[in-house]
Amino acid sequence: MDKIKKQLLPVLTFARIDIKRLFRDKVAIFFVFVFPLLFLLIFGSIFGGDGNVSFRVGLINQSETEFAREFEQQIIDNSIFQVDSEVTTLDEAREKMNRGQMEATIILPSDFGAAAEGGLPTGQAKVLYDQNNEQAGQALASIMGAIFQEINAQLVPVETPFEVAAESTATTGLTQFDYTFAGILGFTILSLGVFGPTTVFPRLKEKGVLRRYHTTPIRVWQYFTGNVMSNAVVGLMALVLMLTAAFLIFDLNMRGNFFILAFVVVLGTIMLFGIGLALGGWAKNENQAAPLAQLVVLPMMFLSGVFFPTFLMPELLQQITQFIPLTALVDSSRLIITEGAGFIDLAPQLAVMVGWTVIVYIIAFKVFRWE
Repeated sequence: MDKIKKQLLPVLTFARIDIKRLFRDKVAIFFVFVFPLLFLLIFGSIFGGDGNVSFRVGLINQSETEFAREFEQQIIDNSIFQVDSEVTTLDEAREKMNRGQMEATIILPSDFGAAAEGGLPTGQAKVLYDQNNEQAGQALASIMGAIFQEINAQLVPVETPFEVAAESTATTGLTQFDYTFAGILGFTILSLGVFGPTTVFPRLKEKGVLRRYHTTPIRVWQYFTGNVMSNAVVGLMALVLMLTAAFLIFDLNMRGNFFILAFVVVLGTIMLFGIGLALGGWAKNENQAAPLAQLVVLPMMFLSGVFFPTFLMPELLQQITQFIPLTALVDSSRLIITEGAGFIDLAPQLAVMVGWTVIVYIIAFKVFRWE
């Protein structure tokens, strides 16, 4: 028992030293905690909406009828339309549409809302759009048509033989942010696992720190285990920080178990840290380590569903990407968050992660150099 404690003491010591070193390094704190949080805020602001469709439009009312004024106010109050109040002329509208600042312009002609012979208001609103926004313009015209159909039914009631009824499923749907969060989480763990050791280990070699460690009874497995433990703790801290921000700011819809997600994050951190250990442990200096890290990280980021789903890739490439380490981490995290997946459901992803963990640490042990 004493022998086991004696062997584990250096492991715990190095884990504690590594965590302290992280929190003393302002640059490391930024890239481990602040940068992923900024990344989360940026992508959350893009994909964290409520899913409602909206159009940026100009509204030019050339009519002075009461009906036109009421219809104008109805458009302004409608959440589908984001009316640019600064647009008052057709030239201003064309200029903003050409710049891409608006999708279309709604024009109410001078005779819009004027009473016809039967005493009912009539008119034709125009939807103006350019060629680059043809799809948005046509969609907007369809929405306007539905609005007028409702108004027409109020003015001239008619019986319709066919109709459609909409019914809620009574369940909360997922937003695009719920799917994106797993990719952001994977990117954070990738940065922590690969860029950390590929930066720190070459620096320690150049300063002679690892050479001094080598003169002590410390063994490679003890040094590795201490660093792995510290990074697993930091990975959990990053997960807690990101989940807190996702829940408080973007109302993340978490359907899975937090313990399972924490387990996957720890396993993913250990796996990706092994890649960083292999690269940083082999490289003599940062000039060697940095290009190697980029060579490994960039393909994984773009092929693992971090920025866009893998189902958009060619089928052959999809089959290949399933065996990329980061893909297994992102997919398993996404399945937990969006579908409430359990350990049995995650068996294929966990098998890939465990397999890569064994492979990368065998390589890391073989290529590690103290100086």
